[in-house]
Amino acid sequence: QNALIVLLAQAGGFVPAERAVVGLVDRLFSRVGASDNLARGRSTFMVEMVETAAILAQASERSFVILDEVGRGTSTYDGLALAWAVVEAVHGANRCRCLFATHYHELARLAESCEALSLHHVRAREWQGDLVLLHELAEGPADRSYGLAVAKLAGVPTPVVARARAVLDRLEKGRAETGGLAAGLGDLPLFAAATEHKEEVVDHLRERLAALDVDALAPREALELLYALKQEAGKLP
Repeated sequence: QNALIVLLAQAGGFVPAERAVVGLVDRLFSRVGASDNLARGRSTFMVEMVETAAILAQASERSFVILDEVGRGTSTYDGLALAWAVVEAVHGANRCRCLFATHYHELARLAESCEALSLHHVRAREWQGDLVLLHELAEGPADRSYGLAVAKLAGVPTPVVARARAVLDRLEKGRAETGGLAAGLGDLPLFAAATEHKEEVVDHLRERLAALDVDALAPREALELLYALKQEAGKLP
């Protein structure tokens, strides 16, 4: 969308904004999406690096560049290191305007050494266990990621999300205590998440049954309630 706004403004067209200061550009570059090029024997990461290399080689001070999730196609530390170096290159060598989207929170530290770098994030909140997208841009880095909430929103089975949360908690605890990313995973119970989810559903059913006033239910209400309880019980793993 931002690249289209730049193109529209340079062509003299209207842009979807009350006010916009865009300026002239000589080229538009984008590195977004993820796809293999099997015909040429290129993996997703190879395609990403080829496109990134082309941008770094050709972008001038008057170019407009969009880079999305650079480094995500390889290991965590390799990807972070590459993303870090690319930001420094765009800032120090190319010196062009660039929108760089990333989930590497560590990159926020670059604002200390790159004077022209500005940090922003798209606001989101969790409300009663659900993710609420606020569609607002705010200054500063994001305080956390919402990967598990997005997975739940996308329909990933509850036991899988619960298991992921247990693994995440153990990873964060291990990293805080020893500095190792995978520390503490060895003693993580294999079926802990599924068991906890089953207990949560059973407890919820028990609470609903205990709160029922059977004498106050009409026949139709009782039948509808029975169907609802049966549906909830069917979610048990």
